[in-house]
Amino acid sequence: MLNQFSRMELLFGKEAMEKLAAARVAVFGVGGVGSYAAEALARGGIGAIDIIDDDVVCLTNINRQLLALHSTIGKPKVEILKQRLLDINPKLKVTAHKCFFLPETADQFDFSQYDYIIDAVDTVAAKLALVECADKAGVPIISCMGAGNKLDPTKFEVDDIYKTSVCPLAKVMRYELRRRGIKKLKVVYSKEKALEPLEDMSSSCKTNCVCPPGTKRKCTIRRQVPGSVSFVPPVAGFILAGEVIKDISGVKEK
Repeated sequence: MLNQFSRMELLFGKEAMEKLAAARVAVFGVGGVGSYAAEALARGGIGAIDIIDDDVVCLTNINRQLLALHSTIGKPKVEILKQRLLDINPKLKVTAHKCFFLPETADQFDFSQYDYIIDAVDTVAAKLALVECADKAGVPIISCMGAGNKLDPTKFEVDDIYKTSVCPLAKVMRYELRRRGIKKLKVVYSKEKALEPLEDMSSSCKTNCVCPPGTKRKCTIRRQVPGSVSFVPPVAGFILAGEVIKDISGVKEK
């Protein structure tokens, strides 16, 4: 019987689609990377998705984030995304958590209820805490390394964190995870050398912040505001979702 996943079932088969429909995946961070990952999961047949983020849409998000439109500026990202995902699949179970994941908020989540975790957050402390929580719960996790200040989406690769190179964030993660005794971590990372953002204060968020009211992490407190484009973060998000879908379904490329 035809349904919205029929074209996918032609590649994956009925049994794999049933596995996806029974799975629950958590996406931590729904910005330029995570929003695309979450949508790809919904369009890929995942049955339940948790989305975690406390940010609201900002004018400067429009160039790269799925949820960012002039009509959504100032609105919570998880609320917009939840509506969008349910419009894609009304049967999808979406749980929206309007909060930033940090080491001090980790105990708010029961990681054992997830079948897979996507890390699309942008702070090292949060990434490390997510990996430790997933490891403790025995839940697979895939983590996105740096996607900012990049122009070449073809340079993304999937590998274990200890086999990565070039990416500065991956270097920090390797060091910190080794100290914590974490022996492996599947990551999406880029081998492209990051560009240095132009120091143009007339267009810098650090001196001309336009974050709407309610934004907790304004650009003015950042050490550096990374540059980004419309065609790099989404690719990282799609790769994350693709790896999750293939791992859960058991379908591998030939």
